[in-house]
Amino acid sequence: MKKYLLLGVMILAVALCACKAEPAALTVMTHDSFVVSDDVIAQFEKENNVKVNFLLSGDAGSALNRAILSKDAPVADVLYGVDNTFLSRALDEGVYEAYASPLLSRIPDEFKLDPQNRALPVDYGDVCINYEKAYFQQHNLAIPQSFEDLTKPEYTGMLVTENPATSSTGLAFLLATIAEYGPDGYLGYWQRLKDNGLVVVNDWNTAYYTNFSGSTGKGAQPMVVSYGTSPAVEVVYAEKKLDESPTASLVGRNMCFRQIEFVGILKGTKQRALAEKFVDFMLDKAFQEDIPMNMFMFPANSNAALPREFTDYVQVPEQPAALAPEAIGQNRDSWIEAWRQLILQ
Repeated sequence: MKKYLLLGVMILAVALCACKAEPAALTVMTHDSFVVSDDVIAQFEKENNVKVNFLLSGDAGSALNRAILSKDAPVADVLYGVDNTFLSRALDEGVYEAYASPLLSRIPDEFKLDPQNRALPVDYGDVCINYEKAYFQQHNLAIPQSFEDLTKPEYTGMLVTENPATSSTGLAFLLATIAEYGPDGYLGYWQRLKDNGLVVVNDWNTAYYTNFSGSTGKGAQPMVVSYGTSPAVEVVYAEKKLDESPTASLVGRNMCFRQIEFVGILKGTKQRALAEKFVDFMLDKAFQEDIPMNMFMFPANSNAALPREFTDYVQVPEQPAALAPEAIGQNRDSWIEAWRQLILQ
C-alpha cells in the first residue's frame, strides 16, 4: 500500500513540475550607462515568469544604430536609451511599434515628444556647466549668470567642454547655444568663447576628471560642461562625508540642455505582451524610484519620490534649452561640422 502511495506522490510531483512553465526570455537593448538594482529586476522576473537579458550596446547613438541595422531581424524586444537628440532618427527609421501604456497618464506632457507613442519617456536630466565653488570664493569672482558672461575677460581660460562630434555632453552644450542664439548666431558665440580661451577635449571623462579643478582639485579649469546631477554625485561618492557639494551648476535661461530618454518596443518582437509589461514596469514607481541613485537621472513619472541627494544638491533649471527633435535630426551633422571647422581648424 505504501509502495502505491509513494508512487502516486511521485507522479503528482512530476505532473506539478510539468505544469510549471520555463521562464520566457525578454531581451532589452540599452546604452552602456544603464543600471538597475538587482532586486527591482528580480521582482519583475518573478511576477511575470520571465528572464530579462540586457544587451548593452555602446552609447545611445551606437545602440540606435544597432537597432536600425538589425530591424529586419531584431536582436532585442525593447530598446531603452534613445534620447531627444536621436529621437527623430529612431522614428524615421521605423524601429518601434506603438504602445500607449496606461502609465503614460503619470508622465507630464512636456516629456511626451512622440504623439504616436512609439517612444515613451522614462527619465530626464540636464547638461549644464558645473563650477567649483571654492575657486570662485577664493578669487572673489562672481558666478557667471549667462552665456555672454562666459565671454568676459575675467573668465578667460576657465571653461572646458567636450567635442560635440565625440561626446553627448558636448553635443548637448552645442544644442543649448543654438537654442539661445539660433542657427545663424551660435557660431559667432563660439568664436567669442574661443577668443576667451575655451578648452575643448574629446570626452566627458577627460573634461571632468583631468581638466576640471572641482573633481580632483588639480585641473586647470574651474568650469566644465557636465550633468546637472554631478553635484549630487560628488556628495554620494565622496571619500569623507560632506554636508554640501563642492560643485554647483549654472542654470540661467537656456544654459542647460534637457535630455529625455525613451523606451520603445522594437518592431518585429515575438514577445509583444511581455514587452508591453516591461515598458509599463519601467514607467511605474518601483523602477522610476530606482533611477536617480543608479543612473543619476530624474524619473519621468511625477508620482515617483526623489532621494534627498536630488532635492538637496541638484539645481533644476527653470528654463532649460530645448530644440524640436526634428530640427536636431535634420541639422545635427551640419551644425557639428560647422562647429568643427570654426573651433578645431
